[in-house]
Amino acid sequence: MARALRRLFHLVLFCPLSKGLQVKYLLLAWLGVLVASWVLYVQYASYSELCRGHVCQAVICDHYSRGVISGSSCKALCEHKTLTLRHCLSTSSQHQVYAGHWKERPVVIKCGIEDGAKADGAPDSANRRRRGPFEKPTRGTSVDEFKEMLHGFLKDNLGEQPSLSALVDRIISLADINQDGKLSLAEAKSIWALLRVNEFLLMVALQEKEHTPKLLGFCGDLYVTEPLGHTSLYRLEVPPYLRALVPGALVSGLNRWLAPAWPRRARITIGLLEFVEEVFHGPYGSFLICDASPRHVGYNAKYDCKMADLRAVASEAAVRAHLKGRRCETNADCTYGRDCTATCDRLAKRCNADVVRPNLAKVCALLQDFLLHGAPAELRGDLERQLRTCVTLSGLASQMEVHHSLVLNNLKTLLWKKISNTQYS
Repeated sequence: MARALRRLFHLVLFCPLSKGLQVKYLLLAWLGVLVASWVLYVQYASYSELCRGHVCQAVICDHYSRGVISGSSCKALCEHKTLTLRHCLSTSSQHQVYAGHWKERPVVIKCGIEDGAKADGAPDSANRRRRGPFEKPTRGTSVDEFKEMLHGFLKDNLGEQPSLSALVDRIISLADINQDGKLSLAEAKSIWALLRVNEFLLMVALQEKEHTPKLLGFCGDLYVTEPLGHTSLYRLEVPPYLRALVPGALVSGLNRWLAPAWPRRARITIGLLEFVEEVFHGPYGSFLICDASPRHVGYNAKYDCKMADLRAVASEAAVRAHLKGRRCETNADCTYGRDCTATCDRLAKRCNADVVRPNLAKVCALLQDFLLHGAPAELRGDLERQLRTCVTLSGLASQMEVHHSLVLNNLKTLLWKKISNTQYS
């Protein structure tokens, strides 16, 4: 085999070509080797930075062994080793995401690493970076005092809502791992740390909603959710370090080719529109999608839409609190996340608190390419008009609720009529 490869290599390099062509060929070959080496190096460096699940697990299990934290998944992760981290899915070094297994069942495991001085991975330095989340509540805090802490935290993050007391009771029940009607200090520290993770807070608040991934367990501020077959609307995503080399048109064309059949895309779309309804004026207030990216919208094997990443969804109260009175020169200075933008009062040089573009307009902009490609000919014209109307929605959703609902329902009805009573419904 080795001899055959050597002969092939010799023939390729020294085939009867002109000297000029041979030189050009050799230069191209060496250039290819250099580019490939650079890509492999960048990929390895990126992987080692993004994928530090072993640090999360070591620190969490250290806290658990010392009785600092608790959780329904701690024994499986740290003692029985039935909860294991496998394939790395992280896109941020501070937010570790892994495909894993729990008793041979596929799960997704998420864990945060606070941004501190970069360390060499030693347990001591990792402990210093992650000590903050478990500082509260302190020893001596009563359950009633902890409930007041929770109520104040939820009020600050979700706004004053009549159902906050019910949410506090839900959180207390979730924190009580052994269901003995009492709350240990470790249980309280764990749930308090988790609530500071925006995605976890939203999963608890929206746990009854169909398009929110189910929470399966937690340990300290590490939490486990149900897996999704697809964690993005599009199957092909080019790594950031290769985007300058790969034409956008090529990526778009490949994604169209790899996309599910149009009726399945319509089913995913209906689910995403239902999620927009679910987060609009719910029992715990309204929530805003502040980064309408295809990377945050997933779906399962049945093509039911599930939000793969809720970190970019924020409560309207939190967004308003962030924007209100913020100093600005232009509207771009009045932005929360990537897509939640308010207007700038240029005379006062202060941001207004109200986000101008509603969730529905952002979602429709995301869906245009995803839904229009391959749409049935008899439907395409009407679908294009409705999406265009939807994308141009502006103004506060609370002030245009009827129009908002009408556009959303018209779009859902159009899609549902086409796929209802079929294998895709």
